[in-house]
Amino acid sequence: MYLKIHKSYRIVIALCDEELVGKKLEQDIYQLDIHENFYKGDKMTEEQVIHTLSKYVADDATFNIVGPKSIKAAEKAGIIKSEEVSSIQGVPFTLILI
Repeated sequence: MYLKIHKSYRIVIALCDEELVGKKLEQDIYQLDIHENFYKGDKMTEEQVIHTLSKYVADDATFNIVGPKSIKAAEKAGIIKSEEVSSIQGVPFTLILI
């Protein structure tokens, strides 16, 4: 998985399964561009992702999460619940504002 931290007026955490980076998903009127410049950050294990996500829960952070492995790690970290996950072309994703 790749995890990238963007810092602006609020922290934005981009988390994505490695094999999805650079893909464009389309379904009906919806489109999800998984741009390398936004999502490709540090390559991490599930344990590293869970630890990093847990650190940012208390902050005023936004989480952009794409892919089954990334979704699973975010659920284990307590960031999301399964009912907060959508999918496009069978790929799960979510946007969470904490």
